[in-house]
Amino acid sequence: MADYHDDLRLAHVLADAADAATMDRFKALDLKVETKPDMTPVSEADKAAEELIRAQLKRARPRDAILGEEYGVEGTGPRRWVVDPIDGTKNYVRGVPVWATLIALMEAGDTGFQPVVGVVSAPALGRRWWAAKGAGAYTGRSLTSATRLQVSKVAELGDASFAYSSLSGWEERGRLDGFLDLTRACWRTRAYGDFWPYMMVAEGAVDFCAEPELSLWDMAATAIVVQEAGGTFTGLDGRHGPHSGNAAASNGLLHGELLSYLNQKN
Repeated sequence: MADYHDDLRLAHVLADAADAATMDRFKALDLKVETKPDMTPVSEADKAAEELIRAQLKRARPRDAILGEEYGVEGTGPRRWVVDPIDGTKNYVRGVPVWATLIALMEAGDTGFQPVVGVVSAPALGRRWWAAKGAGAYTGRSLTSATRLQVSKVAELGDASFAYSSLSGWEERGRLDGFLDLTRACWRTRAYGDFWPYMMVAEGAVDFCAEPELSLWDMAATAIVVQEAGGTFTGLDGRHGPHSGNAAASNGLLHGELLSYLNQKN
């Protein structure tokens, strides 16, 4: 099996640089925020963090391709770094600390590009999570000071905790009835949003989560962390990995029921 230790170390270095840039501008009174064509916000910190990551990758991994939310794809080949400089920009610009830099390395294989390294760094929460293919998933302050992650063993829907982002996306896609039925069948629901529910699935604090619309950079890093913690990460269509334009993540024991509810059409 391939050893991704050096790539994981590099991802941590990239996350350190991004954390410094994003925290420097977090809650800044003069933070500049623009609206992108899809009507979502982008701040100067999003752009600066991605520029930093791209510059370091070009020096450290000049042969690898890079896909980022703000500046698109650059390069070709069997290895591609996928970057979301700030996942949770709406939180970031309002001073809510639930946002993170997502960094993943994807490699081409028999089933297309799949994530093999992922780092999720949330400096305003003082948290970081990471994983490499075949090496497990961890959380902690550094590679040498870490706790291994393991998904929960909850096997009954009535005992399960479900995390999501919002109701509107499910309603817009004609899936609200199934979503609401699922919330009624669970023990507990909470709308934490963005990257955080996936990390809580990996930690075993939440049993499953789902979102109806996402981009690859939203999912590549979170997918490998969930998978290496023993969980299941698919699209709503059941396809494994971060390629379906939406996501369902679970401890694996409840995944079939999760997909069944969320695929109900109004």
